[in-house]
Amino acid sequence: MRVLLTSFGSTGDIYPVIRVGKALLDAGHSVKFATSHFFREEIQRAGITFIPLPPDWDQSGFAEAMRELSRCHHPIELLGRIYRESLPYIDEILATLERELQSADVLVASYLFSHLTALAHRYHVPCHVLTFAHNVVPSADYPPEGVPALPLPVFVRRWWNRLAWRVADRIICYSINRIIGKGLQRNGLSPVKSFLLEPADRVIVTVSPSLFQPRTLWDARFHFSGYLRWQSPEDADLLKEVDAFCEGERVPVLTFGSVTFDEARQVMHRFLSHWPKGKKMIVQAGWAGLTIERPRNCMLRVGRCSHDALFQRASMVIHHGGAGTTASVLHSGVPQIIIPHIGDQFYFGSEVERLGVGYRLKRKKWPEQLPALAARIESRPAMQERAKAIADQLAGEDGPGAAVSIIENGSVFQGSA
Repeated sequence: MRVLLTSFGSTGDIYPVIRVGKALLDAGHSVKFATSHFFREEIQRAGITFIPLPPDWDQSGFAEAMRELSRCHHPIELLGRIYRESLPYIDEILATLERELQSADVLVASYLFSHLTALAHRYHVPCHVLTFAHNVVPSADYPPEGVPALPLPVFVRRWWNRLAWRVADRIICYSINRIIGKGLQRNGLSPVKSFLLEPADRVIVTVSPSLFQPRTLWDARFHFSGYLRWQSPEDADLLKEVDAFCEGERVPVLTFGSVTFDEARQVMHRFLSHWPKGKKMIVQAGWAGLTIERPRNCMLRVGRCSHDALFQRASMVIHHGGAGTTASVLHSGVPQIIIPHIGDQFYFGSEVERLGVGYRLKRKKWPEQLPALAARIESRPAMQERAKAIADQLAGEDGPGAAVSIIENGSVFQGSA
């Protein structure tokens, strides 16, 4: 089977797709990944054929785009910003994908770009989308995020939930088509007809089914695979430095991954002013370039590093709540504190609290409030035991293998999404 992958964005949007691509390769399939040049090295490290797509940004370009996204205050505003970023490149992106689809058997794309389903169907190629967070998975069991759940009899509540999902789908499609509708029409494609309910032939939800799958899914196109985690390569010298710093103890780790935000230096100054003197912490610089303003024996700043390796040394992880980082912390078996910045990070913060493995802090006051919350975690062995139990549970799931089976079983074109 010849599989064409595509996704855009930060590492959280790219790494899960690399992981499913590697699993497809291992299963004997031919795999290409069309995305930005910035991720070429990681894609080729997995053995996947790389296809370049614009924009041809370096890390500073992506960091600036992430900084713009962090200023969005509503999910639809955030989605609109993402689509506006694609406008200058939409013709070249669609032309490249159209060329590659002529020799593909299946297209696998990020759920953000469900408009590619129509392009795939032009060549009788089935399209699957990967959804990295389950808050966009429709179900009669609950309404869309932000819509109140009504305390009514079950049959009325389920009717209300279904209606709310249909209305939300219409609103999102209207917003998307206002931005890229002309670009789609220029390339002979119809407007987006469904973003939430029928975005593709199959929707692969890349989170733990045992932790997050609802009792009732919208229809048979939705499948929970489990996590698809791809790791940066381990740096033996860096890990030696980390081990020397830890001296056999676990210490808190702070990382914001590929999230960037305004006034990062001022925020870190506030944090360092309030963190207990002499208490150890590892700070991963990330795309925001987090800094330690003065040398401190209790602070170690690290760069790019495998999260699995780094979190093995952690007593807890303080992070932004991205889908990939949250998954890695859940697999590590340590508590977490989430400081959400954009999009589904707020949702993952609430889910971590619901699972009983961590807390959520508001972005505006986290530098002042973090020390007390970290101390609370350290004083609660029950939370640490709960985090370990969930890690043991996740160890029994095979997200990449399940995703490959879903793609293989849905590789025959059915004629409609």
